[in-house]
Amino acid sequence: MDISLGVARKVKMADSAPTLENLPKVDADLKSELEKFKPELMKKASTQEKSILPTAEDVAAEKTQQAILKGVEGFDTNNLKHTETQEKVVLPDKEVIESEKVQQNLMEGIQTFDTAKLKQTETQEKNPLPTKEVIDQEKSV
Repeated sequence: MDISLGVARKVKMADSAPTLENLPKVDADLKSELEKFKPELMKKASTQEKSILPTAEDVAAEKTQQAILKGVEGFDTNNLKHTETQEKVVLPDKEVIESEKVQQNLMEGIQTFDTAKLKQTETQEKNPLPTKEVIDQEKSV
């Protein structure tokens, strides 16, 4: 019984216009500012359309692309003929085999190199940087 009364009240309120008591209250400061508002004081603004419609060429290109996709999707594979693939084995030349052997020997030599056979060396500077005194002497000259 309560549910039917609530529904009836909602329908009655929806049909009638809201009364002054049912309207939301507006702050007095905001109300005075809204009354003083003058639309002619607003800046003029130009509107630009952001969503540009496709051209006729774009539509035609999309239609052809869709037609191609439909043709591929609806292709009947029963129309294809059976074929046998013949694989040809191409052997490398003598020169290719020799160059591969040289590369392989080089890589093997690098991997098996013994660093213990290297001699100990000391680095000597051939072109030392000048000292502060030498730089001061050249500046004074």
